[in-house]
Amino acid sequence: MNNLAAAKTTDGLVVEYVEEIIASGGMKDVYFTPDKKYVVAIFRDQSSRDALLERVEMISGRYRENIFEKEAGDYWEPLFRWPLKTLISHDDKVGILVPLYQDHFFFSYGSINGDFLNIKGREKEGKWFASPANRYKYLDKREHGDWSSYLKISIVLSRAVRRLHAAGLAHSDLSYKNVLIDPVNGNACIIDIDGLVVPGKYPPDVVGTPDFIAPEVITTSHLERDDPGRKLPSIYTDRHALSVLIYMYLLLRHPLRGDKVHDVDDPQKDEELSMGEKAIFVEHPHDSSNRIKIEYVKKSELPWKDTNNLPYTITGPYLKELFDKAFIDGLHNPAKRPTADEWEQALIKTVDLIQPCWNPGCDQKWYVFDNTKKPACPFCKTPYRGKLPMLNLYSCHTGQKFLSDNHRLMVYTEQSLFRWHINRRIIPNERLSMENRKRVGYFIFHNNSWLLVNENIPELYDCINKKAVPVGKTLLLEEGSQLLFSREPGGRLAFVQMIENRT
Repeated sequence: MNNLAAAKTTDGLVVEYVEEIIASGGMKDVYFTPDKKYVVAIFRDQSSRDALLERVEMISGRYRENIFEKEAGDYWEPLFRWPLKTLISHDDKVGILVPLYQDHFFFSYGSINGDFLNIKGREKEGKWFASPANRYKYLDKREHGDWSSYLKISIVLSRAVRRLHAAGLAHSDLSYKNVLIDPVNGNACIIDIDGLVVPGKYPPDVVGTPDFIAPEVITTSHLERDDPGRKLPSIYTDRHALSVLIYMYLLLRHPLRGDKVHDVDDPQKDEELSMGEKAIFVEHPHDSSNRIKIEYVKKSELPWKDTNNLPYTITGPYLKELFDKAFIDGLHNPAKRPTADEWEQALIKTVDLIQPCWNPGCDQKWYVFDNTKKPACPFCKTPYRGKLPMLNLYSCHTGQKFLSDNHRLMVYTEQSLFRWHINRRIIPNERLSMENRKRVGYFIFHNNSWLLVNENIPELYDCINKKAVPVGKTLLLEEGSQLLFSREPGGRLAFVQMIENRT
C-alpha cells in the first residue's frame, strides 16, 4: 500500500494525499487524494517561495471568489479546474488542492486496435483532437465526436476565456495541453489555472506552448524579461491562442504552419521567423507564399491539409470574418485580434447555420450552409436534396422599423426554436434562466411541406395571411413567409427563404 503524506491548507485544514507522483508538469508534481476526488499539486521550484505563496493564495482565494461566488457562479465550475485551497506540504513546500476532472474528460475507449496506445482512462488533452493523424488514425472512432461537437466545444472554451478576461486575468499558456475537451458531448475545461497572469501584479511564469505563442512574444523573446520592449503573455496573447485552438479543432491544421522557408541553414531561426516576425496565415487571400503544399502532405493528413478542398471559408461567414481578424489583421497587431466574446457570439450564430449531412457514413455528420442554391457537405461532397427553408431574422431596434440582425436560422427536421431566436435581447450564455433554456417550437417536414410547430410562442403571427398562430398549432413555411415571433422589445420578425435542390 502506498504511503500517505499530509499537507495543511493556509486556514489550518489537513489534506492527505498518496505519496506517489501521478503526473509531472513543467512546474509541479501531482498526487491523488485517497478518494481520488482531488489532486494535490506541489510546486518544485520554491526559490521565490513568498511570491509563489502570495500568488496561489490570491488565485485560490479572491480571484476564485470573484468568479464562483457571484452571479452564475455555479455555471463556471465544470469549465475550469480552479485551485480550491493553497497548501503547505509536510516538507514546507507550497502546493494547491484542485478538484479532479469530470469523468467525461477521461478516455472511455482510447486508441484503435484494443487501445494499443494504452490511453484508456487518461485525460483527453486537446492535442488528440487537433490533427488528422491523432484524431482519425489513432483514436477509437467512438472518441471522435462530429463537427457540430467541435463548434460546441469552441463556444464553451470562448465563454470560459471571456470570463477570465472580464476578471482582468490572462491564462498565459492557453493551448491544447491546458484545455481538456470531450467531443462526444461537446464539453471543454481549462486547467493549470495556477499560472494566471494578473497585469501589474503577477507576471507570467511561462511564455506559452509552441504553436500557441503569439508572434510578438516569439519575436521579442531574446530580450531580458524586464526590457520594456519584451512582450509577455497577456489577454492579447490569449486571444491569439484561442483563435488558433478554434481553427485547429474545426480544420485540423495549424493556421501558420505552411511551407514557406525563411532560413534554409538554421532550422531554429526558421522556426522563430515562421511563428514570430515573419508569420503568415496559410490561407492569406493576398499572400500565397506560405500555402501548405499538397505534394508534401501525408495521406493521413488529407483532406484536412488540402486548403483548396477544405478552405477555412467552410466554417461560414461569421467565423471566416474572425479568422481574418485573428490571422491577417491582428496577427502582428494584437489590438485587432477578436475577443473571446466575439468568438462566442460568432460561434452561436454559426451553430444556427449548420445542416445535417444526408450521407449516413459521413464522419463529420454536420456542415455549415454555404449560402448557395445547391448546398453540399464539404467533407464528403454529398449534396442536400429537397426543399430547405432558411429564416432571416430581423428585429425592431428603434421605432417601428425592423432591421436585419445579420442572423440566419437554417431549418432541418426537429430543429429547435428557442427564446433567443425569437427575441434579440435574450442572450444564450451563462445568465440564461432555466425558463429561457426551454425550446418554444420546432420544425418538421410533413407531406412534402415544412411546418413550424408552436409549442410556446404566445404572440406568433403569420404576417402574410394576417392571422395569429395559437400555441399547439402549426404554421406552413413557404417562400416569402413572414413570421412575427414577438411584439416585446427586441422581438423578432423572420423572413422565410426557400431553397430547393432536385438533383
